[in-house]
Amino acid sequence: MSNIWYILKTKTEQCEIVELDYNQVPENTNYWGPFASKEEAIARRVGLIHAGKCKPQL
Repeated sequence: MSNIWYILKTKTEQCEIVELDYNQVPENTNYWGPFASKEEAIARRVGLIHAGKCKPQL
C-alpha cells in the first residue's frame, strides 16, 4: 500500500502537508485528510487558506 497525505494545522494557524503510512492517523487534532496524492493535499490547503481556516506560509 502507498502512503497517504494529511493537512495539519499548527499552533501558528498555518497548515502543513505531511505524508504518513497508510495505517497511521495524525496525532494532531486539527487535520484534514487523508488525501491520495500530495497534489490533492496542496489544492485542498489552498482552499483552506482562501476559506480563512489556515494562514498562508511566508
